[in-house]
Amino acid sequence: MEANPLANGRLCLSLFIFTLLCLERSAGFYLPGLAPVSFCEENSETDNCKSQIKLFVNRLDSVESVLPYEYDAFDFCKDEHEEWASENLGQVLFGERIESSPYKFTFKKPETCAKVCTKTYTTKDKIAALEFMKKGIELNYQQHWIIDNMPVTWCYDVEVGQKYCRPGFPIGCAIAEDGRIRDSCILNNQFSKKNTFYLFNHVDIIITYHSGNGENWEGARLVSARLEPKSYKHTKNNLNCDGPPMEIPQKLTGDLDVIYTYSVKFQENNTIKWASRWDYILESIPHTNIQWVSIMNSLVIVLFLSGMVAMIMLRTLHKDIARYNQIESSEDAQEEFGWKLVHGDIFRSPKKGMLLAVFLGQGTQIFIMTFITLFQACLGFLSPANRGALMTCAVVLWVLLGTPAGYVSARMYKTFGGEKWKSNVLLTSFLCPGIIFADLFIMNIILWQKGSSAAIPFGTLVAILAMWFGISVPLTFLGAYFGFKQRAIEHPVRTNQIPRQIPQQSFFTKSFPGIIMGGILPFGCIFIQLFFILNSIWSHQMYYMFGVLFLVFIILLITCSEATILLCYFHLCAEDYHWWWRSFLTSGFTAFYLFVYAIHYFFSKLQITGTASTILYFGYTLIMVLIFFLFTGTIGFFSCYWFVKKIYSVVKVD
Repeated sequence: MEANPLANGRLCLSLFIFTLLCLERSAGFYLPGLAPVSFCEENSETDNCKSQIKLFVNRLDSVESVLPYEYDAFDFCKDEHEEWASENLGQVLFGERIESSPYKFTFKKPETCAKVCTKTYTTKDKIAALEFMKKGIELNYQQHWIIDNMPVTWCYDVEVGQKYCRPGFPIGCAIAEDGRIRDSCILNNQFSKKNTFYLFNHVDIIITYHSGNGENWEGARLVSARLEPKSYKHTKNNLNCDGPPMEIPQKLTGDLDVIYTYSVKFQENNTIKWASRWDYILESIPHTNIQWVSIMNSLVIVLFLSGMVAMIMLRTLHKDIARYNQIESSEDAQEEFGWKLVHGDIFRSPKKGMLLAVFLGQGTQIFIMTFITLFQACLGFLSPANRGALMTCAVVLWVLLGTPAGYVSARMYKTFGGEKWKSNVLLTSFLCPGIIFADLFIMNIILWQKGSSAAIPFGTLVAILAMWFGISVPLTFLGAYFGFKQRAIEHPVRTNQIPRQIPQQSFFTKSFPGIIMGGILPFGCIFIQLFFILNSIWSHQMYYMFGVLFLVFIILLITCSEATILLCYFHLCAEDYHWWWRSFLTSGFTAFYLFVYAIHYFFSKLQITGTASTILYFGYTLIMVLIFFLFTGTIGFFSCYWFVKKIYSVVKVD
């Protein structure tokens, strides 16, 4: 079984120690099917040792557009015997389309300026293909190549003595009409002609391998594949890999021949182990050091605040409970104040109880899904080397977790005194999933219209619907059946028949200010990590620090719980017993700050242009916000529910 270079955690005896150790990357393992492949020279080839190295191509994407495209959408060289890699559900949903390419190498056989194919453009033929290519260059679309399940990286200097290796390289670059140098054109002073596109039609590839001499396996294993894109103006009679660049004018006036070439050489490096062959990519990712410092700083602040909140709550509550339980005379009883006064109304059923129960059921489903997914990612099962595994795991878990969603929703609805069980289970099955599916379907129509590879194929849509209606919905009904069979949750105090009048509240004890303040602390502990997550989604940067993410997830649970409990306590002391919805919305309001941050990220960090890309960005963001709202709201609600039950069960009530 293969060792995983991206695993973030070691097995630990306790959850906290485990999450701390997850911060360190250590040797782990890949899933079966990702075992190492050995390569030999052509005359030494065996069944277990290949000589031919295949290069696969993936979708093209851009930081200036949300629309990814298949490799075949551009007029590049095509493989005569095209092969398509099998893709999992996550890869399909992310728009990955991996296929074979005409670039094929023989192990330890160097090539220099080898021809791949020729593309000819005339004023009458293939103009649309050339214009699409120029549009891709203008939007800085990146190609993604794969050798031996490893990204072919383009490494270049970003600072003195520091290289950045990115798993993609541009189609080309452009010089604006005013002479402004754009994107990769800054790397070569030959790219200087105004109002001109330069196509990278040549690549210099260096494949590094670890020899198996002295090991228990034969041949060699590939440990890195790097390339450098270049532009050369070849002619049909002369392949010149040291000449002027390949120019594409703004307006084609005659025939244009584009010849694609490559050079490849092999280097031995036995210091790099096959298990750690991804390290050079991950260590060069920008802002990594900043992330560590910021995460640790936030961790210290959040843990300090959490400790302060917990200490204040425990000391104050201890005094309150001791004082209330010492009251014996009726005269003293008349002088009750604070949260004990509302004991007869504290468990009065909330308005719109069915909707709240539905949200709680869906939130429970999302919480369990997120926890299991992050835990598996922390162990290395869902590393970036296993493409699409993270999304596949999340979707499958969501489908299979319909039972707890139905159970929680039904049980809470019965506790609220609801009797319309059919409406409850139908809303639990279809309300939030229906909103997400409708949003995805609208986004998919735009992607279909634009011809993007991110458009979910019709067959996959049917499969998702079949999983929803055929697996998730029946499991939700099953969970609801068991939920309604259970007795309603018993509360420690009885509810009065006549509701108590709530006194006039000050500004800070009103619901809305409390809800606004409640989401600040949870958001404060995630916004740094949120930046890197958004970078991985929209700027196509590799995300691998699942140990840090799991730790932030635990901190988020703690801060959501404590912030909600603290504000709930203040409201109860002000004799406001309407806590059901407020506890859900207090922590759920963190999602609003997430949405505001996503808007800020869009305008300050991204260069996305075009109406379609903007609609897609905010369409997908709204799905994230809804999921996060249900998740955080559910955590806050059940924390507050436990707190309220606890404090009213330890006081003496006549």
